[in-house]
Amino acid sequence: MATVTFDSATRIYPGTENPAVDSLDLEVGDGEFVVLVGPSGSGKSTALRMLAGLEDVDSGTIHIGERDVTNIPPKDRDIAMVFQNYALYPHMSVADNMGFALKIAGVNKADIRKRVGDAAKLLELEDYLTRKPKALSGGQRQRVAMGRAIVREPQVFLMDEPLSNLDAKLRVSTRTQIASLQRRLGITTVYVTHDQIEAMTMGDRVCVLNNGLLQQVDTPLSLYDKPANVFVAGFIGSPAMNIGTFVVGEDGHATLGNAKIPLGTSTVDAVKAEGSDQVVLGFRPESLEPAGEEAEGAFPVVVDVVEELGSDAYLYGEAVGPAATDPTVELANRTIIARVEPRNEPDKGQKVYLKIKAGGEHCFSVKTGERLPS
Repeated sequence: MATVTFDSATRIYPGTENPAVDSLDLEVGDGEFVVLVGPSGSGKSTALRMLAGLEDVDSGTIHIGERDVTNIPPKDRDIAMVFQNYALYPHMSVADNMGFALKIAGVNKADIRKRVGDAAKLLELEDYLTRKPKALSGGQRQRVAMGRAIVREPQVFLMDEPLSNLDAKLRVSTRTQIASLQRRLGITTVYVTHDQIEAMTMGDRVCVLNNGLLQQVDTPLSLYDKPANVFVAGFIGSPAMNIGTFVVGEDGHATLGNAKIPLGTSTVDAVKAEGSDQVVLGFRPESLEPAGEEAEGAFPVVVDVVEELGSDAYLYGEAVGPAATDPTVELANRTIIARVEPRNEPDKGQKVYLKIKAGGEHCFSVKTGERLPS
C-alpha cells in the first residue's frame, strides 16, 4: 500500500492558456478512499490521468509512496485503473480478461488461476468465468473490470467514473459494493465522478474541484455542514442549497422577503471589514421550517411545484415581497427549495410562510465567495 501526493501538480494542454489542473496540492493517505468531484471541465479526470501517467505534468510533482513517479511510464507506477467503458476484450472469457495483465507480466499459470479465482469469489463472478463479456450485464462487466484491477495487487486503484454507464438502480447497489470492497482490501483508491451523491456516499474524503482549482477537501459531512465557499455550498447537496445576495442593514439583519434574518456579530464585523454592505446567504432545504405569518424571520413563498419522493417531499416556490422585486436583493433564480412533510404538502399556488431554523444559515463574502465566520 502507499500514499499518493500531488505537489503543485499542473497540467496545461497545448493551445490553451488556463491550466486544466492548476497547482494541485493533495495527499491521499495509505488505504484511503478519496473522491475527486466537480462539474464537467473541472480537471478531475485530468488529475487522475496525471497520476496514472496518461497525461504529462507540466510543473510540480506526483509521488506514490516515496517514489517520484512524475516522469515514470504508466506500466511502472504500480497502479491499476478502472475505466468508464470497462475496456474488456470481447473475444476473451471473463477469466482471461481478468488474468490478461498477469499473463503479459509473465506470472505463472498457477498463480494467475489462484488470483483470478480469489477475485472472482470476492466479486461473486465464479459462475461467469467462462463467459464472454457480451453475455454479461453492465453491472457484471463492471465487476470484471474491477476484478482485472484487483488481481494485479497494485499499490493504488484509480477509477474514472466507473458507474456512469449503469442505470440508476444498479449505480446505487454497485457503489455500495465498490466502497465495501475497497475497505476490505485496504488499497489506496482515487475515484473520479461528476455525481456529488456518489462522492458523498463513497469517499473517506471528498475533493471538490472547479476550473482546475481545488476548492475544498474534507470529509463528506464537513463539506456539507461547513462549505468553504459559495461554489462548494451550491455544488454539494441535493437538492441544492438556496443561495442569495442580501443587503445587510444597520441593525445587523439580512433582508429576505418581508423577513429580517439576524446575522451573527462576527459575520456583520467581517462584512464591514470588507467595506461592503452585502452578504451571500445560503440555507439548505432542510434548514427551512413552516412558520406563522407573524413569526419572527418568516417570509412568504408561493408554491410552484412539490416533488413527492415517498419518505421526503420538496417544495419549489417563488419568494414574494421585496426580495422578489428589489434588484439589490438577489436570490438564485429567486426560487426557494424547502423540505416539507410528505403526504401533508401544500398545494400548487398556495402561499406558505417559512423561516430558517436557528443556525441553519451559511454566510459568505460577496467579494471573494469565501465562508465568513458565523
